[in-house]
Amino acid sequence: MATPDRPKAPPAKRAAVPPPPILPKAGRNVPATPAPLPAPPPPPALASAVVGSLKDVARASVLEKRPYLKYAFANPYNLTLFGGMLAAAGLTLNPLLAILAVGLESLWLLYAPDSKRLKHLLWDPRFEEVRQALLAEERRERLALLAPPERRRVDTLMARQAQIHRLAAQNPSFTGDLLRSELTKTERLVDAFIDMAVTSARYDAYLGSVDVEAIDADRERLEREIESGEAGDPQVDLSKKNLAIILKRLEKMREIRRYLDVARGQLDLIENSFQLIADNIVTMQSPQELSGQLNELLDGVESIRQTAVETDAMIGTLA
Repeated sequence: MATPDRPKAPPAKRAAVPPPPILPKAGRNVPATPAPLPAPPPPPALASAVVGSLKDVARASVLEKRPYLKYAFANPYNLTLFGGMLAAAGLTLNPLLAILAVGLESLWLLYAPDSKRLKHLLWDPRFEEVRQALLAEERRERLALLAPPERRRVDTLMARQAQIHRLAAQNPSFTGDLLRSELTKTERLVDAFIDMAVTSARYDAYLGSVDVEAIDADRERLEREIESGEAGDPQVDLSKKNLAIILKRLEKMREIRRYLDVARGQLDLIENSFQLIADNIVTMQSPQELSGQLNELLDGVESIRQTAVETDAMIGTLA
């Protein structure tokens, strides 16, 4: 007996396979994902201001505040001894040694920063090295603003200063402390000389950028317009206002030139005075002779420095 044909089962459905990703062919330019843009650098003025502020803070901390506590801790001898004791305590698992190290370090940081003897032997010489390094860096930055002839004048003055120091040390009339206090004034005078030379060069450059003849021609033209105009004419009133501004500018130019004349005379006076001191310091019988000459120079320098501040403010109003 024939068996009836069984119905065939429908073929199983295949799971849907996602199509393969389309890969870029070699040689085609495929746009890449843009990388995040770097943060823009700070403006030059802001960057220079930040650097200047950091320099001022560092200079003040070293030259004025003198962080003796920091130097007492952050010096290689203290760190080596303290770290060595802590390491030994860790290796030997000896807590008493660690306690002893911390106690000794506490006593050192409590009394060492205020010790006059240690200040004289350790801290102050180090501060002096840092101070000299800071002053030398500042001096190099200012000297870079001078033309070669002015730089040669500064070099000559510094050589004369070194000669004065050497000859003063050989004079038995000068005691050590008094000698140091007086010779510090020569350092201030050299710095003042550089400042005045830089300021004079800057004022010269400013005057060179101003066409004084054109300003004076405008003055003559405005005066003619006022003389030929009628009273109450708006154009004449404007000419009067412009003339007043022109006259102020011309007066400011004359003030700048007067400053330059005085500053140049003071520069010559410092040079000549240093030469005279070098000639006479060997035979000086009293430190007051040296002190009087240096104080007189410093008084003149301070007066010119104040004038320079006022002149800078005046130039700012003209710019």
